[in-house]
Amino acid sequence: MSVSPRSSGSVPRDPLRPVGLRRTALATAGALLCAGLVSTGGAAAARTSDAAHTSDDAWSPKPSYTSTDKADGTYTVPILNSDVPDISVERVPAAENKEHRDVYYMISTTMHLSPGAPVMKSYDLVNWEIVNYVFDRADIGDAFSLRNGQNSYGQGQWASSLRYHDGRFYAVFNTNNLGGAYLYSTDDVENGKWTRTPLGRGLHDPSLFFDDDGTAYIFYGSGSTSAVRLKSDMSGIDKDFPSIFAASDYAGKPFIGGLFEGAQVFHINGYYYVVIITWPSGQGRQVVMFRSKDLLGRYTSADGTNTYEARGVLNSNGFAQGSLVPISRAGGGTDWYGMFFRDNFPIGRTPALIPATWQDGWPVFGNNGVVPVGGAFAKPIALSPEEERFEQQKSIVASDDFANDAPHRAYMDEDWTIPQPPAYDGSLIGVELLQNPGFESETVSPWGTQYGATISRDTTGPAAGSAALKVSNRTLNGSGPNQYLNGKVQRGVTYTVSAKIRYASGPSSIRFNLVADWGSGVQTMASGNVPAGQWTTVTGQYTIPATANVDNFKFAVETPWGNPQPASSSVEYLIDDVSVVGQPVTTEYPTREEITPNGSRLAPVWEWNHAPDNRYWSLTDRDGWLRLKTGKVVTGKYVYTKLSNRDELTWFEEARNTLSQRTFGPRQSAETRMDVSGMKNGDVAGLAAYNRGFSYVAVKRADGQNTLGVVNRGQPFAVDIDQATVENFVPGTTVPLGDATQVYVKADLDFASPAGQLWTTFYYSLDGLKWTQLGRVGPQTLDGSLSHFMGHRIGLFDYATKETGGRVDFDYYKLSDTLTAQNKPLDTSALDAAIAHAGTLDRRDYPADAWAETQAALADATAARAGQFGTQNQIDAPERALSYQLARLGTLKAATPEVKLTVTASSRCIGASAYLAVTAVNDGDAPATITLTTPYGNKTVADVAPGKQAYQSFNTRAGQIDAGEATVTGTATIGGRQVTTSYDAAYNAATCR
Repeated sequence: MSVSPRSSGSVPRDPLRPVGLRRTALATAGALLCAGLVSTGGAAAARTSDAAHTSDDAWSPKPSYTSTDKADGTYTVPILNSDVPDISVERVPAAENKEHRDVYYMISTTMHLSPGAPVMKSYDLVNWEIVNYVFDRADIGDAFSLRNGQNSYGQGQWASSLRYHDGRFYAVFNTNNLGGAYLYSTDDVENGKWTRTPLGRGLHDPSLFFDDDGTAYIFYGSGSTSAVRLKSDMSGIDKDFPSIFAASDYAGKPFIGGLFEGAQVFHINGYYYVVIITWPSGQGRQVVMFRSKDLLGRYTSADGTNTYEARGVLNSNGFAQGSLVPISRAGGGTDWYGMFFRDNFPIGRTPALIPATWQDGWPVFGNNGVVPVGGAFAKPIALSPEEERFEQQKSIVASDDFANDAPHRAYMDEDWTIPQPPAYDGSLIGVELLQNPGFESETVSPWGTQYGATISRDTTGPAAGSAALKVSNRTLNGSGPNQYLNGKVQRGVTYTVSAKIRYASGPSSIRFNLVADWGSGVQTMASGNVPAGQWTTVTGQYTIPATANVDNFKFAVETPWGNPQPASSSVEYLIDDVSVVGQPVTTEYPTREEITPNGSRLAPVWEWNHAPDNRYWSLTDRDGWLRLKTGKVVTGKYVYTKLSNRDELTWFEEARNTLSQRTFGPRQSAETRMDVSGMKNGDVAGLAAYNRGFSYVAVKRADGQNTLGVVNRGQPFAVDIDQATVENFVPGTTVPLGDATQVYVKADLDFASPAGQLWTTFYYSLDGLKWTQLGRVGPQTLDGSLSHFMGHRIGLFDYATKETGGRVDFDYYKLSDTLTAQNKPLDTSALDAAIAHAGTLDRRDYPADAWAETQAALADATAARAGQFGTQNQIDAPERALSYQLARLGTLKAATPEVKLTVTASSRCIGASAYLAVTAVNDGDAPATITLTTPYGNKTVADVAPGKQAYQSFNTRAGQIDAGEATVTGTATIGGRQVTTSYDAAYNAATCR
């Protein structure tokens, strides 16, 4: 009987061979691994080995920190224990990509972070890693760069939509403060350069959709769903289709109410489906789907009626806004899952892959509509064991040794046109711009009124001089005095704005706003609380943005808006000594040096808190260290531009060049080593867990001395703050550093005790081995004002309060999911297993570049293991890096060489004796030593030439034998290595009497 070999790997049975010829070989396995196929194997096969081969080892790495893959064919939801909101998922089918299998890409919201709009990649929809960004900077203006009092906290890039069409990728997103919506496109989503097209207007939560004929639409809106049709060349908007359907069209439906936004559009089996998030009063966030045979609904229906029917499809534990995801099935079918996120603050908004059962053209998600938090589902896409292992190692967070070895991406080379700084009219600087500011003239002119208010001179009790201005007949918050300053104010100039205000009756305190209006919405220049019955000065500074229409500039006085109008809207008041004075120009302007890449490449897990100033950070100034330098002094004059009260920012939030990563739950530890020898007086540098509420461990330098301590800023948040006081060290947490120039710090983040709160414990060490707790602070919770509107992040920072020119170096960033408070002994077993497994591999089996990267990770891990450990972070960081590379190698392993033999074994009778004949033909290209082994004897034939055979007829010395197997082993030198392959050949029973 003829057989084929067994090997240490297995693949599907070869369909070209008859049943009974059982063969698996790593030559085939190597190709299948990269194709992501699952192997089934046969009942028997050959055993192939070489001189370097060893048996299986104990290496079995855990899934990454952000993965909920259970490594048993299931996963839990949410799938990423990290902040990934406003998700849009796109599949590139196997027939349309070079990998010849379905590939998935996902995009998310990053608001004020830079780079932004991350592109994540997955093969199984459960495990993801960041492979690119759509942009490095959303804009080079002040708001995205923390310049001149401007910021983009909670604004910037929102709700991206990612689509693939005719070989090109498109991403569209809205910006709340950067000029509206933008459309980006590229032909290479992982490595290509994106082309940016401004759409010229805001499109709330945009969703790009290509109809069957290739026409592109963007659906958008809040409260109603509208669409725009794009030009055929994708260069802009061609036509509007407002309010295709609205929440009001579905009055009485229990699943409609509150939020009505986040539309994403899909065409499935003849229906157009629109996925919407709603939040009815008294209920949770939920998913509602709308469907119609007509994409544009009432615009194409015969009588102009709404054609979209609605159904609530998921109302479970707040899983809501997101995307439908297609999954290919055998026979050409497609399953559609949901990828929806839920609020999981302070971690953030975390996504979940949720299976769906479709009935009558509508989905039911989860288990009959129930999606438990932490619930498990079967993975929808099966990969080979090697691919599964590699996918599980992928993450959207990572440790870093700052080696400047991240791959280059085209977004890093964005080309911006730097505008020329404007020229200023010095005669309008330092002088009062308002006429009749103290109302000493006989008339109120040139003051005017708005929204029904009346004004008159009042001489009964002015703040100064002979008269004040009385403001009466107010009915709206905007009712009050105004004066036009057309042609007087200048873009980029900072103005000190003030007024003295008093009112006699009404609320005990009223906030007054001194505002500007140039036709693009009211902008608060200064504001302050005025107590009843006493003259109070409201003052502040405001920088006129480059977008202001200074030829139509109105200055006015208002009180805060409310619905219904608050009591303050009808209060009469006196105002005196109003002033608008331009300050000497200290305006920052974008420069080429600020924006030009500086030769440093960060891993894609990192993002800056607003666009960085590339002059003041580096991975090249000191090899293997991140250097942060202070390029400007914090001012304390920044405010949240998205909040009506213009709440002030802390120094920490004003600081530029804070480098950050996402946090992950339920527990996270982050460690770094700081060199503080370059700090200057007034500098503050450290490791932060931050949102609007934040805590950090930092070194502060004052009077030539460095002190380590902990800062904690919690709620409630005051509108007006003393920045220095807010960031004072928590009493009992300070340590003088004396002559020490280096310090190790660690932040342990606990999101689980209890859920919904973050408690952070900080530690320090002077040698990395002996650690001391500084303090446990918290709780940090969701900021109800949504001023940042993202999950907590971990940041490395350095800012100056007195002078520029200081610097701090960070040696590394090491992660773990083990906290010191858990009191676990340091565990090196995973690191040891990874190092041991690496020692079993043969470089000849792998591509040279992948092997070199693995060897570098192995060298780091081996060096770490040879030393001492002070924290689990110091163990886990090298283990995770090595396990990632080892898992990657597993998918790239080349075919193991095989000694190819054709083996037969047969029994026969010669007289009364049974004989067993074994033949082995050398089918290879090299001479082989062949050993024939039977229960009745062995024979070895050396140097059997290609095409020749080894043969032996063994006399069993019995008249009857049972069926059995003969073993044939061939040994040859193939490709410079000694290879041995064993074959089992079955023979039949024989009776010779």
